[in-house]
Amino acid sequence: MSKPRLFPLIQRFVAAFALLVLVAGCVTTPPETMLAVPAAPQKYAAIVIDGSTGKTLFEVNSTAPRYPASLTKMMTLYLLFEALDQGRVGKATLIPVSDNAARQPPTKLRFRRGEAIDVETAIRAITVKSANDVAVAVAEYLGGSEDAFAAMMTAKARQIGMRSTVFRNASGLPDGVQQTTARDMAVLGMALRARFPQHFHYFSESDFMFRGRLVRGHNDMLGRVRGVNGIKTGYIRASGFNIVTSYDADGRRLILVVMGADSARQRNDHVEALIQRNLLPASNTTTRLLYAEE
Repeated sequence: MSKPRLFPLIQRFVAAFALLVLVAGCVTTPPETMLAVPAAPQKYAAIVIDGSTGKTLFEVNSTAPRYPASLTKMMTLYLLFEALDQGRVGKATLIPVSDNAARQPPTKLRFRRGEAIDVETAIRAITVKSANDVAVAVAEYLGGSEDAFAAMMTAKARQIGMRSTVFRNASGLPDGVQQTTARDMAVLGMALRARFPQHFHYFSESDFMFRGRLVRGHNDMLGRVRGVNGIKTGYIRASGFNIVTSYDADGRRLILVVMGADSARQRNDHVEALIQRNLLPASNTTTRLLYAEE
């Protein structure tokens, strides 16, 4: 082969190789975006589920064991709503507050011996104020004892598809055995919305009147992001700041769970960022998580 013919062949080979490298680079290194995580890796867990299709849109540590804190009260309310629908209680039914219930640590409404609370006010006390004394009173009324009610909670969890959750109390106060996962909490949030649409509005309330005074709630996501309509926050020292959030607007329905955040403000910022990211059209990008301790 002569040199004049060899040179064009070398040029074509070099050009083809360069194109191959370029294409390979595009395939193996898609654009990367950063997502700040307001928690340490060993505490953080999150999941975003499309409420219309059931598709998981985002998840990190979603099946790792975590402490539910007051997210526990979502199941307490599930069983109370079920009792309402079955006619075992009415909204005016009075629930006695035992000494044991009244002794629970805050947050609570602070009842005295012999007092009672009607079911509708109890629902608001749990959804808005996350009152521990009221959650225990409900458990004792429906289950006979809080231990028996916790067993009912765990059984109901299995029935609705929560595979990794064990309840030991009705409030979410510290118990080393009471654990759940972000995915299980998303399942519970979706079940509450689907099973009890007639009661779901309670999770959207940010305050209520009790004994002539206004009781304000903890869920600052309500009113912060258009489309957010509940549902529950939670915190104990072992868990960090948790939240289950329902979004429903413009034909999109999402359930989001974030667990283990360092503060309520950072948790809420993170939820808002996840909502915005998952409302955008899907793109060929990878997400790099930047944890709080990094």
